[in-house]
Amino acid sequence: MLLIRNAAWSGAAAVALALAVPANAETVLKASHQWPGGKGDARDEMVQMIARDVEKANVGLKIQVYPGASLVKPKEQWGALTKGQIDISAFPLDYASGRHPEFSATLMPGLVRNHERAQRMNNSPFMKDIKAIIEKAGVKVIADAWLAGAFASKKTCITAPDTIKGQVTRAAGPAFEQMLVAAGGSISSMPSSEIYTGMQTGVLDAANTSSGSFVSYRLYEQVKCLTAPGANALWFMYEPILMSKRTWDSLNADQQKAIMEAGKNAEQYFVGEAKKLDDKMIDAFKKAGVEVVEMSKENYDAWLAIAKESSYKNFAEKVPDGKKLIDEALAVD
Repeated sequence: MLLIRNAAWSGAAAVALALAVPANAETVLKASHQWPGGKGDARDEMVQMIARDVEKANVGLKIQVYPGASLVKPKEQWGALTKGQIDISAFPLDYASGRHPEFSATLMPGLVRNHERAQRMNNSPFMKDIKAIIEKAGVKVIADAWLAGAFASKKTCITAPDTIKGQVTRAAGPAFEQMLVAAGGSISSMPSSEIYTGMQTGVLDAANTSSGSFVSYRLYEQVKCLTAPGANALWFMYEPILMSKRTWDSLNADQQKAIMEAGKNAEQYFVGEAKKLDDKMIDAFKKAGVEVVEMSKENYDAWLAIAKESSYKNFAEKVPDGKKLIDEALAVD
């Protein structure tokens, strides 16, 4: 009799609990990234824009943003996305090249060169193939973003390849590391969020990273010379806004539409901001008394020759469809 009464009570409690939850209860999604929040970083602002636009759409979705690697460490975000442990991330795709070596093509020295070409990349066969790999892994792109990057050093300006000799350098991915080693540099690997400490403690002499990160992480406090992207940007990186496919598939059609429209708005915002990030970086470093230089066409060509004999060659030989991906990228006008 006691068992029957308990069962009846449990059933009644379950019904009462169900009735207590509003039929239009919000689904809360977790967005994680490594960039400082609330400090003007354009990648954080992309995610914040998506969160605001989705909430305004009134489709029962809310996005909680966790900046500054406060929820998941930088290089662990890819795994967290594929497992559905986080829902959204602003993520440098090359960070996942250990699992998907094809992603190194999105941080290949000299492959993009300028902001205009970066935008043309988005609709190319090259990016179609990259996005197919992303989707197969269980992740969906909701906004494209390409950032130019720079070099900076505590010792000397990095221009021609021989200027890297004897410097311990942080590079964002294996393709850049291979090129820098071929030119005589030494490598210390770490996410961009750790560069400041690396320079402060003497682990690093130099680094390359995105223009946005150079400012957000206040690297002008640690270096003597900045090599800005200019007309001959050797460094460009794909840092899209990504969503877990598990999360995407759990959303209804209105929610998916709201996410993609918000992503499109954030992408358009970032296109306008990308070049401004370079200018903002140059201004910040000059104000801090750092020497600012650019690579000449001759410098760029010399680096590219080394890249083709190191990172390009290695990628073509060792990565599935590596040569095809490089050829597709180079074919973009």
